[in-house]
Order: sequence, then structure tokens, then C-alpha cells
Amino acid sequence: MTDTTIAGPDRPFIRTEMLTPQPPPTAVSGFAGWARQNLFSGPMNALLTLVCAALAVYLLWVFIDFLLLRAVWTGTNREACIAPGVGACWPFITNRFGQLLYGFYPADEHWRPATVFFVAVALIVPLLTPSAPYKKANALLFFVAFPIFAFVMLHGGYFGLRTVETRAWGGLLVTLVVATTGIVASLPLGILLALGRRSKLPLIKFVSIAFIEFWRGVPLITVLFFATYMLPLFLPSGWTIDGLLRALVGVALFSAAYMAEVVRGGLQAIPKGQYEGAMAMGLRYWPMMLLIVLPQALKLVIPGIVNTFIGLFKDTTLVAIVSIFDFLGIIRAAFADPNWATPMTVYTGFAFAGIVYFVFCYGMSRYSRFVEERLDTGHKR
Repeated sequence: MTDTTIAGPDRPFIRTEMLTPQPPPTAVSGFAGWARQNLFSGPMNALLTLVCAALAVYLLWVFIDFLLLRAVWTGTNREACIAPGVGACWPFITNRFGQLLYGFYPADEHWRPATVFFVAVALIVPLLTPSAPYKKANALLFFVAFPIFAFVMLHGGYFGLRTVETRAWGGLLVTLVVATTGIVASLPLGILLALGRRSKLPLIKFVSIAFIEFWRGVPLITVLFFATYMLPLFLPSGWTIDGLLRALVGVALFSAAYMAEVVRGGLQAIPKGQYEGAMAMGLRYWPMMLLIVLPQALKLVIPGIVNTFIGLFKDTTLVAIVSIFDFLGIIRAAFADPNWATPMTVYTGFAFAGIVYFVFCYGMSRYSRFVEERLDTGHKR
């Protein structure tokens, strides 16, 4: 490119020829710019993008074809799903839907767990909505009053309600009971264990470390086996503890140990100046932790906390090892019914289970992302 100019000591800089026009810059905003920069930035990236896109389209088509296009929607037994080339056997799911939700809970009492589900949703939705009012009252109802209400409704024996032993519970009901109990109990226990591990008191620190390392070093299956089959051997003669309650305690303690390490990572990420500033204001240990340190630490480890919650929700399937039929356990037990014994029944059951677990886990993941972005006030640009 040439640039002809006239310049000298006694005359100003004068351009006598226009510069050659340059091509417009490559778009870097919008979807087109993002795709050009991240998906098609070079020949290899473009090739990988096209291959992955083709594979994704193929898998999506396989799922849609099996679950919708070739699916069987009506029928009363296996005869509807044994024709050649059929897809998902949805009559199997509709026929067993009540059992998938409530297990072996008496059919004429299904209104009780259904009521518990609706009340739980009515309480947790405003609790998770930032703009909803009366947060303290809502939290008090959900964490204090609701567990008592749920136990009375599900177990019965009070106010004229028929008693339903926990061995009759099952399906999604058990999955949600185990997951909710583990999630609600593991966070405060994990916080206390994390603070205990960082304590300057030797006894508290030793007990916290021993607890965390013991539970983290034992598989959850072993914990469930011990709580179900070994614990009764150590109890006095005539003492019994409900089987589901033993599993709930084992899951809660196991999850608390992992939660403690997540919270401890957040505590270690807080600068020392935050502690010094709080002490300079005259705050004692617990006000300093509750008002200054813990809010910042928990905000930093939201992804780790929710990841632990998601893992716990999926690990509830392990209670089937100790003869507690959760959602997946009920589905697997239903495969043994000769009235629905077809190859498509198995695929349909596992596909339906995968969809349900994905909805719950993805919902927790998206909500955690929402909370993380909402609380990310310290890094705004």
C-alpha cells in the first residue's frame, strides 16, 4: 500500500491519495461471531464441529424415533408391545404409574403422599424465588413445620389416619424423601464439620477430622449395609429402629462429610483480611462467621454444593441394595411382571427413569447457575 503525501519543514502534512479500503472486521458479537470464533476458527475445529453436530443429530433422531414416532401408546398387556419394529412401550409406564410414584403405598391412601407433594411444592417455590415475600416465615414452615406434617401424613397413626409402615413406601416418594432429608441435613452438618476442622481447639478439630475421613473413606453401600443389617446387632434386645430411618441417617452423615470438604474449600478461599476486619470491628467468633465469613464462603462454593446435592439425588438408587424400593428399584422390580415382559419394556423403563432423573438434576443445576449469577456482585465489570 502506498501513501503519497506532501510534507516539508515549511508546509503541513497533506494526504494527496486515499488509502485502499480495508475489509470490514470479522464479527465477534452475536451467535454468528461466537460460532466463528469458537466452532469454525480453523479447518480442524470446523471438521470436529460438523462431526459432533452430525452425531448429535443422529442420537437425537434415535431418541425421538424410539420414544415418540415408533412408540406404542395404548394397550393393557405385553401384546401391545411385541409387534416387530415397535418403539417405547408407554402403556407399561401408564399401567405402573401409581406404583412408580408411591411404591406399595395403599392405593386408597394415595391422596396422602400426593398432598405432601403439593404442599412441598407450594412451600419450596416461594422459598427459591428471590422476590417472594415472607422468606423467614416460609423457611420456618418448610424446615420445621413441613417435616412434622409430612411424617404425620405419610406414616399416619394420628388424627384418624391409617398407619402405613415405611416398608410399604417406594417409588419416587422414597427417592424424594431420602434426597430431601440428605440435602437438608447435610448442609448444616457439613458447615459445622468444616468449622470444626478449622478450629483451634484440638479436641474439636480431631473429632471433626476423624468423622470426615471415616465417612469419606467408606463407600455408601457399606454405610447402608451397616445401618440396615449390622446396627441392630449392637442395639439392646427388643430395640428396633425403622429401616428407612436408618438409611436416612446413614445417607445424611455420609453426605455431610463430603459437604464439609466443599465448605472448607470456600473458607480457605476467604482472604485473611476479612477475618482481621471482622475482629477489628469487635465481632466475636460466631457473629464473624455467620455475618461475614460464611456468606462469602458459601457463595464461592455454590457449584460444589449443588454438585454434591446432585450426586446425592442420584445415589438414592443405592437404597435398593438394602431392600428399599426407590424410583429406579420399583422400575426394575416391575420388569419381572410377566404381563409386561418384552424387550421394549426394559428400554422404556430405563428411558423414563433417565428422563425423570435428568429433569430433577438439570433443574438443580440451572437454579444453582441462576443463584450464582445473582450473587456474583463482587466481579461486575
